[in-house]
Amino acid sequence: MKNVPLDHVDHVDRAVLPIGTDYPPGHVLDWHEHRRAQFLYGATGVMVVDTAEGTWTVPPERAVLIPPTTRHRVRMLGVSTRSLYVEPHAVPWWPATCTVVDVPPLLRELLLAAVEFDVDYSLSGREGSIAALLLYEIAERAPLPFHVAIPASVDLAELCREYLAAPDADVTNAAWAARTAMSERAFTRRFRVETGDSPAVWRGRARLLAAVPLLRTGSVSEVGGRIGYASPAAFTAAFTRAFGMPPSRFSASRRGGGGRRRLPGQAR
Repeated sequence: MKNVPLDHVDHVDRAVLPIGTDYPPGHVLDWHEHRRAQFLYGATGVMVVDTAEGTWTVPPERAVLIPPTTRHRVRMLGVSTRSLYVEPHAVPWWPATCTVVDVPPLLRELLLAAVEFDVDYSLSGREGSIAALLLYEIAERAPLPFHVAIPASVDLAELCREYLAAPDADVTNAAWAARTAMSERAFTRRFRVETGDSPAVWRGRARLLAAVPLLRTGSVSEVGGRIGYASPAAFTAAFTRAFGMPPSRFSASRRGGGGRRRLPGQAR
């Protein structure tokens, strides 16, 4: 199914509903939820998924598992998606929070095949087998660390969301503490309790996450400088340490100038 709203087919008696959707650049799916679990694959571009608990940045050719009834927002940066909407009873192992995962070639090809199914695809034979195999393959995926936690308290959450929108390497713990009318020591202790990280560590990770969409159009050197690193080497070392892979994996130059790779059947 292509570009079909979920609410038009959610009633169909299929545990797995595959839907492919092409989005205009910069499109935002505002806060919403669905009763099914969602496997959201960014076949092109970068996605940023927000919930009350955190923010997940999904690099190209990765996916995010979204639990059922989780209120979330998705920002689409040049994205064509291939989604699976799955009945919760079919995936009791689904994670309780959003999770970014890799999408190896087999899983990718299964997704591309599945979105060509009719809504009432046959449960026997090839189509039913692909739908079942998709769930086995997803269950084998390991989490990738492309996220930061958002504090539960309103004042700290506001600071964090502001920073994610415009990361600034010059922001200090003292400045954030002043915003909340707390001492720096008390602020740092409270922030660590709510996020699991110190404010400085959290901001450093947030800046690195902000680099992922920037790498779609900028070089490693340009993006590193933009988010406050003194050299490409320093940026590369920090990015690799945080995410287990160098920023060059996502850079425009590595993809031949940043052009979008066309998918089978995608409109010209």
